Amino acid sequence: MRKRNIPILVRLDTKERQNLAKQVKKSGLSQETFIRTLINGYVPKELPPPDYYAMMRELRVIGVNLNQITAKANATGHIDRTLFQYEATLLRKTVLDIQAAVTSPERRNEDGDHSNMGCKRPP
Repeated sequence: MRKRNIPILVRLDTKERQNLAKQVKKSGLSQETFIRTLINGYVPKELPPPDYYAMMRELRVIGVNLNQITAKANATGHIDRTLFQYEATLLRKTVLDIQAAVTSPERRNEDGDHSNMGCKRPP
């Protein structure tokens, strides 16, 4: 575990503080983690909507069902194994894509465009 023992004081006006607090709340991160993420070149994403987790559970159930169907089909020999394996693989990839799209931070633009960070000017 890294030790972070170097404090940094940053002075903000009221509007900047409110903007920071709003962005931190949307991300679900601590203020320190939020700022470290920005320093490391990423823009934290907002928390996913509450139904995201229910959708992910449902997709996983579908995946389990597909795998069970595939296993049964393999045992009885009444289904195209290649097609169902393809579908199961596609489902797993889709779940990962959804997770990445909703929860993974994105790289900041190197051109200095900070418009995607919710601020009107660079710091």
